[in-house]
Amino acid sequence: MANISAAAIKELREKTNVGMMECKKALTEADGDMEKAIVILRERGIAVAAKKAGRIAAEGLVCPFIAEDGTAVIIEVNCETDFAAKNNVFGSFVKDLAKIVAEKNPADVDALLELEYSAGISVGAEVQNKVLTIGENIKIRRFVRFAPEKGIVPIMYNHHLAGKIGVIVRLAVSEGLENNEAVLAYGKNVCMNVAAYSPEFVNRDAVPAERVEAEKEILKAQVMNEGKPEKIAEKIVAGRLGKFYEQVCCVDQAYILDMTMSVGAAGKLVEKEVGGSISVLDFVRFECGEGMEKKADDFAEEVARMAGK
Repeated sequence: MANISAAAIKELREKTNVGMMECKKALTEADGDMEKAIVILRERGIAVAAKKAGRIAAEGLVCPFIAEDGTAVIIEVNCETDFAAKNNVFGSFVKDLAKIVAEKNPADVDALLELEYSAGISVGAEVQNKVLTIGENIKIRRFVRFAPEKGIVPIMYNHHLAGKIGVIVRLAVSEGLENNEAVLAYGKNVCMNVAAYSPEFVNRDAVPAERVEAEKEILKAQVMNEGKPEKIAEKIVAGRLGKFYEQVCCVDQAYILDMTMSVGAAGKLVEKEVGGSISVLDFVRFECGEGMEKKADDFAEEVARMAGK
């Protein structure tokens, strides 16, 4: 019997879009022969899905989810078309996956694919079932999971544009404020801020020193090119650096409900109202398909194809 390497299993998974365990079984049965293993998977009905595995899946849904125990999850699952993303079967499947991540805490996407979806069926196998049902390639792209913590309030927001942008914000609050309506409302607004303005960092302390220094150098060059004296260049740079923070830091950005104040300043007002401390601890923002290659539709080619040319 051939020794089945992890690299071979990974290669077969990439070629067929089938779960790791099913790939290992097929390679074992095929005595390590890659092509024979692909045939075995096709014979088992996972095969039809394999033909779709190479197609670009850059549409889909982002689903934030918060369990009753406070576990927070945000997951992105991709398909090929926006039409399929709006399919109720696909939407329910993505929600089910978010719940499984919350409950089972898989280490990564590969580990998630090996978990049980329903009796005797793995998540990976169910992905293939959905490929056959929906008729498009489907990929679980990424997820983030936050375990519940005392004094930490997770709040989620799913943008109305068909689940294309999802956000989870976690607030650190003083005791007794976990379910305060004003705190939850502020958290929801911070989520909308993150969705709308896509900050890179929570606050100034979170910005890497090298990023700040690089920005200072750029700003200094701009000031010098404007003909300003070097003596006052640093003061001007310091002022402009504040604008940089307003662009990249969540708490420094303009508050979505009142653009005259920052997110952090709005939080201070809520603190006075509720008589306790509130701060943005962290956030995650997923935008469906960001950074991925998207299929370019050729309308002329499609019309010609329909005309049988």
